[in-house]
Amino acid sequence: HGGSMQSRGMYVSAMVFVVFGSLTVLTVLEVCVESVESAIAAEKSGAHRVELCQALALGGITPSHGLMMAVVCSISIPVHVLIRARAGDFVYTETDINVMLDDIEHAKRCGAAGVVIGCLCSDGTIDTENTRRLAERAFPLSVTFHRAIDLTFDCVGSVRVVSSIPGIHRILTSGGKQTAVQGKDVIKEMVSVGNEVSLTIIAASGLNENNVEEIMCYTRVREVHGSLRSTRPSQMSYRTLHCRLSNDDETEYFLATTDAAKVAMCVANGDRAIKQQQQQQREQQREQTK
Repeated sequence: HGGSMQSRGMYVSAMVFVVFGSLTVLTVLEVCVESVESAIAAEKSGAHRVELCQALALGGITPSHGLMMAVVCSISIPVHVLIRARAGDFVYTETDINVMLDDIEHAKRCGAAGVVIGCLCSDGTIDTENTRRLAERAFPLSVTFHRAIDLTFDCVGSVRVVSSIPGIHRILTSGGKQTAVQGKDVIKEMVSVGNEVSLTIIAASGLNENNVEEIMCYTRVREVHGSLRSTRPSQMSYRTLHCRLSNDDETEYFLATTDAAKVAMCVANGDRAIKQQQQQQREQQREQTK
């Protein structure tokens, strides 16, 4: 995972080229995982990259050092590690920042291909100083600014702000809405600005095999992100009714893992969206030459 290029838009090791007849289609699916099992399933079913985290129910936090190493050693596709010291907001203390700086160092030692970072100021703007510190520590890894951008007061304007921070290659977003479908108009604007400033926009949140084609065709994103999970019962045969360790009903007795069939279908539908975009581009070019 150590062969990443630092220039924005040049991180080709995370990309897969799929050939359809005479067309070469570029599509990138990043699957969010929180276990070795899910990472392996994601790779086997066609994911191009994984974002590794823990506690997805809380929006994700930094995975343990042991999990980082285990996942990097278990798969060959790029592993991007979420660097988030705690759940809650993205306004960090100096102690939080130092924890994340250390976690970035460990991700590098484990062989991660990239990290996923982001800091905000209390007024809903990008904390450029602390984000810059994290990005500098991450060099030469690939860097994504995470969905903290969805909590800013101006998602589109924040793309330009993030672009001013050296070393950041992409932004993960739902367009400031609960899901990418709801935020697709804003995502489309963010893609336009991203193209101007050489930042890749990744559509995320609520994305699945059934809506990925709609999202990609409408917003013109080339990269998408989703957990694409299903649940299965726990192996526990004894189940107490008197104690829960989670706020969610029966969480201890159900396991959520990457669903290989959903990943494969998401890749196929994403490829179809890219083909539609290419067809539209060819038609526009023909109209312009008339």
